[in-house]
Amino acid sequence: MGKVTGPRKGSMQFWPRKRAKKSHARIRSWANIKDSKLLCFPGYKAGMTHIIVNDNRPKSITKGEELRIPVTVVECPAVKIMGLNFYKKTPKGAVLSSCILSPNLDKELSRKIRVPKKTKNIEDVKEFDDVRAIIYTQPKKTGIGKKKPDIFEIAVGGAKDAKINYLKDLIGKEISVKDIFDEGQQVDIHAITKGKGTQGPVKRFGIALKSHKSEKGRRRPGSLGSWCGQQHMMYRVAYSGQTGYHVRTERNKWLLKIGDKIEEINPKGGFVNYGLVKNDYVLLKGSIPGSIKRLIKMTYPTRPNKRLISEAPTIQHISLKSKQGK
Repeated sequence: MGKVTGPRKGSMQFWPRKRAKKSHARIRSWANIKDSKLLCFPGYKAGMTHIIVNDNRPKSITKGEELRIPVTVVECPAVKIMGLNFYKKTPKGAVLSSCILSPNLDKELSRKIRVPKKTKNIEDVKEFDDVRAIIYTQPKKTGIGKKKPDIFEIAVGGAKDAKINYLKDLIGKEISVKDIFDEGQQVDIHAITKGKGTQGPVKRFGIALKSHKSEKGRRRPGSLGSWCGQQHMMYRVAYSGQTGYHVRTERNKWLLKIGDKIEEINPKGGFVNYGLVKNDYVLLKGSIPGSIKRLIKMTYPTRPNKRLISEAPTIQHISLKSKQGK
């Protein structure tokens, strides 16, 4: 069999491959759940470690045995609800009809927005079809050195009246990750991948190197298209350009633990390029996109895997070995 000269990794999986507009991901679709609760919670990626658990999967060939699982640690300081956005359905889609803000907002928000002196009451909003919460993070509680909070909108589960009853008592109050998620459930991860700048087609699309006798470069694509067809270079051609810093979603990650005892998770010397975890944290099975200290959004799964169990395994050991190297 001859040498493969085309892309190895499916070059057109994502397009266009351009830089994300913000440092946190945009969420385009939300899950439909009956419970009235926020459908998303943010956290900051701290690093990775490994745990030893008892396999609790009923159909696994290693049922009851000890397994070593790599996990990602995400620090989740409490968030606050800044206000509510009310939407009205129109033939052109949902349109923002009204917005209310909490009368008591933190001083850190003045770094991001201009806070109005007068705000509406929730009773003044009459006609609307949907309501979403505006939350902001509190990075000052972590050790990442960030001061400005991130502000974004989150959908809420349940019926319209149930959403109002759930949100009206939470405006201006803190919400922890324990109020949103449970151990053992699946979550979708929305993040911005590591930025790698401008890269060539070999690294960007995974095309194979050409022969050393090839004309005009080994690391270039073999053809840019037909001579008399489109009269320009098609976007399908694997070529150099922006690599990394893209919006990506990983579905159905297993949430293994929600903890609040920092001595159980902080390794000796802290996590590399992050430091010590100071707030609530979650352990997610495997790796997740994004660089250290980047904001990660965890949401209820839109396409849950029904074959996965919803019970977290018993954790026997969490590795606290130093990640600083030799």
